[in-house]
Amino acid sequence: MPSVPPAASILASLGQATFAWDLATDAIAWSDNAATVFPDIPAAALANGAELAKLIEPMRSVRSDALGQSAPVRSGEGVPYRIEYGVRAVTSAPLIWIEETGCWFAGADGRPALVQGVVRINNERHARDEQLLKLSRHDPLTNELNRTHLVASLAETMEECARFRSSCAFMLIGIDHLARVNDAFGFDVADAVIAEVAKRIRARLRSGDMLGRFSGNKFGLILRNCTVDDTNVAAERFLAAVRDEVVPTKSGPVSVTVSIGAVTIPRHAKSAEEAINRAQETLDAAKSRRAGSFALWKPNVERDAQRRVNIRVTDEIVTALNERRIVIGFEPVVDARLRQPAFYECLVRMEQDDGRALLAPDIVPVAERLGLIRLVDHRVLELAIAELAAAPGVQLSLNISPDTTMDPDWWATIESLMRAHPGVGERLIVEITETVAIQDIDDVRGFVTRLKNFGSRIAIDDFGAGYTSFRNLRKLGVDIVKIDGAFVQNIVRSADDRAFVQTLIDLARRLEIKTVAEWVQDEEAAAMLREWGCDFIQGRLIGLASPDRPWNAPPEKVVPATG
Repeated sequence: MPSVPPAASILASLGQATFAWDLATDAIAWSDNAATVFPDIPAAALANGAELAKLIEPMRSVRSDALGQSAPVRSGEGVPYRIEYGVRAVTSAPLIWIEETGCWFAGADGRPALVQGVVRINNERHARDEQLLKLSRHDPLTNELNRTHLVASLAETMEECARFRSSCAFMLIGIDHLARVNDAFGFDVADAVIAEVAKRIRARLRSGDMLGRFSGNKFGLILRNCTVDDTNVAAERFLAAVRDEVVPTKSGPVSVTVSIGAVTIPRHAKSAEEAINRAQETLDAAKSRRAGSFALWKPNVERDAQRRVNIRVTDEIVTALNERRIVIGFEPVVDARLRQPAFYECLVRMEQDDGRALLAPDIVPVAERLGLIRLVDHRVLELAIAELAAAPGVQLSLNISPDTTMDPDWWATIESLMRAHPGVGERLIVEITETVAIQDIDDVRGFVTRLKNFGSRIAIDDFGAGYTSFRNLRKLGVDIVKIDGAFVQNIVRSADDRAFVQTLIDLARRLEIKTVAEWVQDEEAAAMLREWGCDFIQGRLIGLASPDRPWNAPPEKVVPATG
């Protein structure tokens, strides 16, 4: 049976050394193998605590501070501690990371008198911790700062600017049309493009500037001590760095451009959030103007005034929805020959505190721009279904926005209401704008099919204002086209408008699609439309929208708004 080797021999084989530190004299006694733990460090530098402290990084007092963390429970008992620190004899030497574990013992006065412990090299663990810390701060693809630490660095830089009264700039750099690269070559090639763009930007940074990956195709860049002129020059430098050479990938060379939006700090941004929002705003403006361009944020009185209006109108619309002040007016659509009402178009109104009502042209564009149109459409649908349920002989149409056509919540509402009121769907006409019909024809076809399953009819609104072909109308199964009033209102005076409207009516009749002429102003125009075979007309001649029910049958029960 082998004999147990001495403890010192075991520690030596593990790369560890023991010590005893007499705090009264500050002398440190080491085991014979101390040199294996502290290579290239003279024995004299390890002889006492003060000399060793001179070599310790990042905080020299780490060893003495550890002794004051807690007091012994009873006299003579050791108090354990564990610390880590780096040591090196000269600044040019590599840092050696040391893990020290030990106990200190109190003297008669209760203060630390003796320390005994073990030290060992801990470079691998420290390197691993450093790597984990780096991964938590950096984007793994580009090795630049991730969004969280980029924003934190921006906030710190802005504080420095305020403290030292200097200036800086924040840029958002967006890779143009990266989705096309994804579609054409795959995500791995797109990742190679992102990494290469980061590399090119990094190569053109000044010392002290910071780069981070803000999102999938965007980089954030903090430029310290940067004036407006410096920002313009830097932007052109970054644009050219990406634009002038193709990016080599495994699928071949890829031509890439970037667009840049920037804001100067603190002149035009007082917080990190404001800086990011304004840089994003100018980046969007640059992209909309031309891919591969640069925009610098500038104050705009009209834009700021419009935003204040948007905030006010948003509050008004939401309040009106909550207080049930969103109502509908009914505009008659009549048979072009008999002048008998065929159906009524539901037009949204918003009642105000002073008794007046905002009309659809005042509400719908703002609601669409502010993302509230789906809430408005929900309420109009509920009101229209309530009217249909209360008046069995009435037919109504309602116009829904492009956003609503793809809204699953709208579908849940309409299906619930249709099932609650059987037969109502057969007297409902849903109007879709021509632009959404052509842009999302496959999705809209599914939308149309589901409505038709309830017996509803589909109308294309403002037909003629876009580029929808009659082939697409047949593909969608459209029942009615409403000819854009901009063409109808001038048919008496304009030969071009007469030819256009007459051609639309003739083609629709051949495809057995009903036609409605909007904005009919006078009898002369109505006569022309009737002769050309237009099925229905609406407009000032017939009567504009009114909150009064033309059929004089108020609903007994209004369907409550959902949500």
